[in-house]
Amino acid sequence: MLPRLEYIKQARVKLGITQRKLATLTGISTSMINQIESGRCKPSYETARKIFEVLSSLEGRSSMKAGDICSRSPISVQKDEKLHNAIDILRVNSISQIPVFDSSRVVGIVTEDGLAKVMLEKNEKDLKNMHVFQAMEPPPPIVDVSTPAKALIPLVRFAKCILVSEKGNVIGIVTTTDTLKMVE
Repeated sequence: MLPRLEYIKQARVKLGITQRKLATLTGISTSMINQIESGRCKPSYETARKIFEVLSSLEGRSSMKAGDICSRSPISVQKDEKLHNAIDILRVNSISQIPVFDSSRVVGIVTEDGLAKVMLEKNEKDLKNMHVFQAMEPPPPIVDVSTPAKALIPLVRFAKCILVSEKGNVIGIVTTTDTLKMVE
């Protein structure tokens, strides 16, 4: 069963292609595409199928990638910083996790949950003298900027955040909130 004919114009506009371009890709005249989109003409099943196949293939190519939904230039801390600095950064920026670096290499993550565990185990005096590396958890997964965004959903549910890299450098972070950009 094919989608409704109204979808043709919606999909074409969303993809940013002209009627002429769609006509070229499908082998159908621009005039026919115009008539179908305006409702003046009902295409044959074969014509409609051809149009939907082309639109579907174009949507697949243009689907969102990790680089499209990530928050760029993520806030981070160095492993040797004082833990209270990391806590201040979390609070001031209203974030729940922060990647930990050793120079330019990701070595861990500090999360609200992890901090709550540390606070239960340590006394207040010990907390004031702690460094980030003493409270960090293992690093989150790192994916390439070109990874399909849909592939990140199960991963972010498990890991709480994902770092996004380009040419080996971390350029962004994806949280559960960032995955909601796919439904905008």
